Amino acid sequence: MESLPLRAELLGEEPYGAPTDRVPVRLNVNENPYPPPEAVVQAIGERLAEVAISLNRYPDREVKRLRSALANYVGRGITASQIWPANGSNEVMHQLLGAFAGPGRSMLTFSPSYSMYPVYARDTMTVFRSEERGSDFSINLDAAAAAIAADPPAVVIVASPNNPTGTPLSRSEVLSLHDLVAPAGVLVIDEAYAEFGDGTSALDLIEDLDRLVVVRTLSKAFGLAGLRLGYAVASADVVDALRIVRLPYHLSTTTQEAAIAALEFSDDLLAPVAEVVRERDQLMVWLSEQGIPFAQSQANYVLIGPLANSAEIFTGLRDRGVLIRETPIPGCLRVSIGTPAENEIFRKEFGEIVHRTGADS
Repeated sequence: MESLPLRAELLGEEPYGAPTDRVPVRLNVNENPYPPPEAVVQAIGERLAEVAISLNRYPDREVKRLRSALANYVGRGITASQIWPANGSNEVMHQLLGAFAGPGRSMLTFSPSYSMYPVYARDTMTVFRSEERGSDFSINLDAAAAAIAADPPAVVIVASPNNPTGTPLSRSEVLSLHDLVAPAGVLVIDEAYAEFGDGTSALDLIEDLDRLVVVRTLSKAFGLAGLRLGYAVASADVVDALRIVRLPYHLSTTTQEAAIAALEFSDDLLAPVAEVVRERDQLMVWLSEQGIPFAQSQANYVLIGPLANSAEIFTGLRDRGVLIRETPIPGCLRVSIGTPAENEIFRKEFGEIVHRTGADS
């Protein structure tokens, strides 16, 4: 690409991606390990068959029916005018920065966090800024206040639970951050993994905080990663701003109809969440019993470490058919929660490698 007139900030960059090794146990991308129930598969198939005759026509560019279905799922008095869906929460974030950030403006987050945040900033020509989290991965609100006051960002993005640490935000922390961000900017709470938490959600504050945006997805708890459907919940004014920057007909007819059909079975799709949470908690108990350090998680993954020789552990697991995720945090690995059988295999192989290498010392 060196001979192409590429933007300077893209020179030497690589496309985003996680390892895709076809190993027996893949616990590296935080997917729900359970496929949709047969009733959901059938309902989606029937809905797509019904709309296939109209695929010569463009989809509903305002996504009206899906926005109503999502509002019904979210509840809390949220209306369709306060919902904006897109192709995964990734596109929602892109649109948020496209609407509120961009050249001459900055976004702020708190690291370590989701590796795509700086990519969203780069792609929208937004200045990326990050403040370090504490040793327990919490946010120092005094440091946040100082950073925001010194150079007010247009957008602040915070994941709750945080990826890769699983650390949640409390209601009071969201309120404090909103006070710091408004009126100069917009506060975005990324709740991709919220359904695996204790029920605390920034959605409960939407009606009171006009600069708050909550972003969610059907990829994780709903087990519909292949559908690529994320959505923002905010004031109608924020949604209208996102409608300005969205591409024409950004969400296909098939995606809209499949999501509407799936949302009619939300209880069935979310039923496995309880087992994933039980398995996550059992893993943390096991890690504690083994004397292996980890971060308390309210997501469907656990951050393990710091460990000596974490790279050797990662490779050793992959060689044994178990794929997890390396992280930018020195000595730390992240494992997604799989089925009980997959989790048992992980514990066995991980425990053998760690204790053989002395990596937990």
